Amino acid sequence: MKDFDYIIVGAGSAGCVLADRLSASGQYTVLLIEAGPDDRSPLIRMPKGFGKLLGDPRHAWHLPVTVDPASGRTQEIWARGKMLGGSSAINGMVYMRGHPADYDEWEANGASGWGWPTMARAFRSIENHALGESELRGGQGPLKVAPYAQRSAFGEAVIRGCESLGLQRKEDINELDHEGVAYLTYTISGGVRQSAAQAFLKPARKRRNLQVVTETQVQRVLFDGQRATGVSACRGAGEQVTYRARREVILSAGALESPRLLQLSGVGDRDLLAQHGVALVAHSPNVGQNMREHLLCFLQVRLRHWRDSQNREFSGPRLVKNALQYMLAKGGVMALGSYPVGGFFRTRPDVDRPDAQLLVAPFSMDFSSPTYRFESFPGMQLFSYPLRPRSQGSVTIESADPAQPARIVTNYLADEYDRQVSVGAFRFMRKLIHSAPLSDLVLEETHPGTRAWTDDEIVDEFCRYGQSGYHACGTCAMGSHDESVLDPRLRVRGVQGLRVMDLSVIPTMVSGNTNGPMMAMAWRAAELILEDAR
Repeated sequence: MKDFDYIIVGAGSAGCVLADRLSASGQYTVLLIEAGPDDRSPLIRMPKGFGKLLGDPRHAWHLPVTVDPASGRTQEIWARGKMLGGSSAINGMVYMRGHPADYDEWEANGASGWGWPTMARAFRSIENHALGESELRGGQGPLKVAPYAQRSAFGEAVIRGCESLGLQRKEDINELDHEGVAYLTYTISGGVRQSAAQAFLKPARKRRNLQVVTETQVQRVLFDGQRATGVSACRGAGEQVTYRARREVILSAGALESPRLLQLSGVGDRDLLAQHGVALVAHSPNVGQNMREHLLCFLQVRLRHWRDSQNREFSGPRLVKNALQYMLAKGGVMALGSYPVGGFFRTRPDVDRPDAQLLVAPFSMDFSSPTYRFESFPGMQLFSYPLRPRSQGSVTIESADPAQPARIVTNYLADEYDRQVSVGAFRFMRKLIHSAPLSDLVLEETHPGTRAWTDDEIVDEFCRYGQSGYHACGTCAMGSHDESVLDPRLRVRGVQGLRVMDLSVIPTMVSGNTNGPMMAMAWRAAELILEDAR
């Protein structure tokens, strides 16, 4: 079958939810197209398996990023999931909701229907929370989430150190007042990753009205005049195929790919499209603009005792033992998320809510190694970043050839606000490692060590050695203004029959990790799509 009511491009966090919800009634035929393979690799199920998957070109896109020469960097590559489940199948699995004010601010600025009361309902609808159902949490949804499964002296020392700096200990990191520290919540259940494909798509694939095709890369949206009628795609080794949509095409390819597809299809800035010989369908100058990204910076320390560090658990005989423990019982370190503890804090007392995020892990990386390697002594890693960066990057095509990657410009720390919060976040980490009782575990700071003491040096540390949080968003932002790429119902302005639902649609960054908000937003998006269909 080549004709469907709805075509969804991209089987990631949003696409899997949409495929489930749009096919649930049996009333509509749905096609879900994924460029990568099925999610059969056992490394996907294993929570610690993503370390290998991130470097595997069969399961991850490796996208070159334009480097600012002034940053001191030589290259930067962003990884994104390339399989059923998308990035939810290779991410760090941290489950956060964002701050209620994030959503209320969207609504106040024109994204009507996306305020916190609506989104709180969507979160409760998707959640099956190990802490149980409550006014805050959902207990009957398809997505199983749970706090970090193992308590330890290390985790307790980190939490008590944060308490000494004024943070409140929480049972659930997603409690509404937000500021505080907790064992993090993960999309892990019984030692198994709960990707969007596992939670939403796997049950839905039993329906006859849902078809899923893999290893098929969409190259363009097809139009009849200004109405989207389907997509042109390349299957396998080069077979060209066309799929037709009777109702709508929905782009859920991610904040880097969806704007690229729009531009390749003729929706974007007219001058950019003319430069590359793409016929204009609709002038929309903000396609690919407004990109926000978390830029994190690491701090690492040498610990006094091996009992507090996992550094030697991932090589040699210990790795074999841990892999066997996972295969036999879904237990041990391979069944856990990477960062036991995290939280939200204010870098200045005069801000109205937390403006920075912290994550802490009982391991440390050898940054001098060209490969992914842990340090040879007991170590600990911390990282932090500004929650709601204001600096804006972009994603733009450099050719009409679908095989050519887009130009991704990060523009990290261009805004003074981001620089100030980054400095405050880094100084908080330094205070934490010297705060009792965590300080009793610490021998010395090893990274950046003697570097990065003045404000300018800390900013330089972020610029040279910081890392993307893999949370890029905002490149097809919704809003009520004519210059917004999407209206609040996620319809692409200037055309008919075309929507976008992925991280590109959010006007500003959510406060925290983005996978949870994406799945909840896709749940809400499906409601809007079905309302419009009726």
